[in-house]
Amino acid sequence: MQDVRHWPCESCGADLRFAPGQTRLVCDHCGHVQEIPATAPTDRRGMGELDLHAALADRLPASASEQVRTTPCPSCGALVEFEGATHATQCPFCATPVVAGTGETRLLKPQAVIPFRLTEREARQAMTDWLGRLWFAPNGLVQYARKGRALSGLYVPYWTFDAATRSRYTGQRGDAYYTTRTVTVEVNGRPQRRTERVRQIRWTPVSGRVAREFDDVLVLASQSLPRHYTEALEPWDLSALEPYRADWLAGFTAEGYTVGLPEGWSRAQEIMARTIRGDVARDIGGDEQRVGQVETAYDRETFKHVLLPVWMAAYRYGGKSYRFVVNGQTGRVQGERPWSAWKIAFAVLLGLIAAGIAAYISQAR
Repeated sequence: MQDVRHWPCESCGADLRFAPGQTRLVCDHCGHVQEIPATAPTDRRGMGELDLHAALADRLPASASEQVRTTPCPSCGALVEFEGATHATQCPFCATPVVAGTGETRLLKPQAVIPFRLTEREARQAMTDWLGRLWFAPNGLVQYARKGRALSGLYVPYWTFDAATRSRYTGQRGDAYYTTRTVTVEVNGRPQRRTERVRQIRWTPVSGRVAREFDDVLVLASQSLPRHYTEALEPWDLSALEPYRADWLAGFTAEGYTVGLPEGWSRAQEIMARTIRGDVARDIGGDEQRVGQVETAYDRETFKHVLLPVWMAAYRYGGKSYRFVVNGQTGRVQGERPWSAWKIAFAVLLGLIAAGIAAYISQAR
């Protein structure tokens, strides 16, 4: 986790912050506004794909990485990064005090970032709306979340991968056909013979080839947030990526990656394999398919390290902790599901009453 650099206001010296949804830095102290320069074409070329094999073999230019002081959070594992003379801080995920270690780590620099589009107020509204739509959610938590402490803006690390794939497969194609059979059934106490159609499948061995170009397969590079949380925030509009510059991070926090490039590539291959399996099933055709062995060759593998915006909140209510995340680009929400015991009990009671009334009416007839 990185406490991002501070940008002093030219007028009063206070810290500037990036204004979500805009292209400017603002000073909350004196109101000064500083525009972020427009992205030049040469800057966009700087966020191009990097060669995966060169990176895995540690053959990227030295300018692609940087030396940083990092310490893993002892509670949640988030990678806490220290800048300048800072030697102690607090983990924004779990509030655990973290003290800087003596070692340094060389990490790949981010190449691109999607700046926050939603303000903290908009993200809070999206979260409370989401809570309000949940069945059996405690009303008190919704009100507490609406009036509670501010959400934290966090840039979460991801890898994106590109690859051209060619796959050879074997399997079976299933074509349906129908036969008839005669069965005996009882109707009004008497046996009757009836003819019915039975669906059968004729299986034929098949083999073939499929090819696909993958672009920007997204893999979470953090272990601090559960994967099912971040997957629920998708899709992201990656066309909104901007070349990395510290201005976009002013006033926010950015997490260092804790899922390394080799592990990220393995995860990307798993994602690609699911898509390729669907391609194979469509190529086999027929009414049903059995996919056997699939052998995939990869070519032109490249990657990017990007930062995506997430608003995060953690609340303690009724003796329990609840954590929520909001996509800072689209407003999609995911979190731990709260339950209201009295709402559930009331619903059960209403169900029992309705069942009793239905039974009484049935007996009265």
